[in-house]
Amino acid sequence: MNIGIKDVLYRIRPFFILYLLILCTCLIIKFLYSRETIYFAVNGLNSSWADAIMPYITDIGEGLTVIILSAIIALFNYRKAFLLVTSYAVTSIVAQVLKYIFDAPRPKLYFSHELSRIHFVKGLQVWSVHSFPSGHSVTAFSAAVIITYLCRHKGWGIPALLIAILVGYSRMYLSQHFFEDVMAGSVIGVIVTVFWLSWLDSKQFIHSEKWNRGLIKTSQGNN
Repeated sequence: MNIGIKDVLYRIRPFFILYLLILCTCLIIKFLYSRETIYFAVNGLNSSWADAIMPYITDIGEGLTVIILSAIIALFNYRKAFLLVTSYAVTSIVAQVLKYIFDAPRPKLYFSHELSRIHFVKGLQVWSVHSFPSGHSVTAFSAAVIITYLCRHKGWGIPALLIAILVGYSRMYLSQHFFEDVMAGSVIGVIVTVFWLSWLDSKQFIHSEKWNRGLIKTSQGNN
């Protein structure tokens, strides 16, 4: 089965078109405003209710979330679970390599002489190094691409994108990343996943009958 990049992009078109529009808007914002201006604009819009929910939103971008979701999907379809978990693995490796190459300071270290200006969420551990790119954003946007690709109704790509955007925003709100870290993370998550899907889902083995069933169906078949 030959699946090219154009085929993948066509299957995720509602997600991808909206993503490009939002990305262009973000690039304009980055062009017009400095890193400091954007950071303190986001950091200044804080509230007690946002402090309470943002750590939970950011957890959606954790690798553990993807692993648990992949395990649940594997109950019904090995292929879909494999596409999700391997996309997470590949994009995470790319993100980690870039983090160590750039070794960029996070807001806490970057603004170390202005910490009194920053709003921190109480009880949350805030990191200082390896800011670029945002790993949580990479994971969230990669998962959103996979979900859109696999769903029969492609409209689900829109809420998947919105959730990924919320994860990215939470990374800025929690002072874990800068605006450009999140933007880069989204691009890496989307582009690397599209390339990975076009390669992996073209393999004949993954479309075999045994890959398109799950643990539950297998168990039922053995009874």
